Amino acid sequence: MGFFEGVWHTDDTKRTQDGRYQRHVSTFRGRVTRDGSSGFKAEPGRYHLYVSHNCPWAHRTAIFRELKNLQEVISLSVVDPVIGEQGWVFSDAAGCTPDTANGKTRLGEVYLAAKPDFTGRVTVPVLWDKKEATIVNNESAEIIRMMNDGFDDIVGDTPDLYPQALRSAIDAINEPIYEHINNGVYKSGFATTQAAYEEAFAALFSTLDDIERRLSGQRYLAGSQISEADWRLFTTLIRFDAVYYGLFKCNRQRIADFPELSNYTRELYQVPGVASTVDFEHIKRGYWYGMRRLNPTWIVPLGPADDFAAPHDRSRFN
Repeated sequence: MGFFEGVWHTDDTKRTQDGRYQRHVSTFRGRVTRDGSSGFKAEPGRYHLYVSHNCPWAHRTAIFRELKNLQEVISLSVVDPVIGEQGWVFSDAAGCTPDTANGKTRLGEVYLAAKPDFTGRVTVPVLWDKKEATIVNNESAEIIRMMNDGFDDIVGDTPDLYPQALRSAIDAINEPIYEHINNGVYKSGFATTQAAYEEAFAALFSTLDDIERRLSGQRYLAGSQISEADWRLFTTLIRFDAVYYGLFKCNRQRIADFPELSNYTRELYQVPGVASTVDFEHIKRGYWYGMRRLNPTWIVPLGPADDFAAPHDRSRFN
């Protein structure tokens, strides 16, 4: 859902003629920097983050906000988990918060506040600049990079999740994970032909098998140090059994059936601060109730009964 020259449209899902799902390209691509040379200087209290707890892309930014100790630096609003005819909205449902930066009722109004004739999808996450009254960026991969190093002069010593020595390894593993896992579950779920679905399904599980083998020999995706790549994968893994396995027909096996991936997911979930960013009520309601074309009965499953706080064995690599 989004705008065309400022006019709201409810269905803008992109697919090829042979039924393959295509993701839209993000529109706002500004960058926050320490010195402000980009036009957006890192300053405490200047920026506001809009997220949805059910969205894996927005979840990345919520995790980085926690891990980089940015809770008091970047304020936060959480939209309702269900996308309706008006797109993402602010509500008083449990776990949601109002728009404290702009006082809007719909996220689409925030986009129009930044650009009245905006054309594009209204998505989360959104990084808003209170000083300039505009959107800095709505691409999660770029927002987490800003969070990783842009505010270090303010927050001090925090984990570097994109260290110079590992950047080539991180970039290399990010590519297949994005293409075949992060976006792959959507390619499976939103395919409209059998051939498109089977192609995405095969690529998804082939890549999960590759990651399973990689994690059998090392603790994290880029080696012995946790990095951005792990968190980019985590937001899909944590939703997989509850949503993608059933609703998106990604049902060869659950993450719980992968020995390494399941232990790895539990370890990441148990990193201090991360569990507070995971809201399964929002995740399940947002997908199962919100995606009514895929689930016309609107029934939200009660399971699965995964225990992500259970012990893991990943410390064996120490």
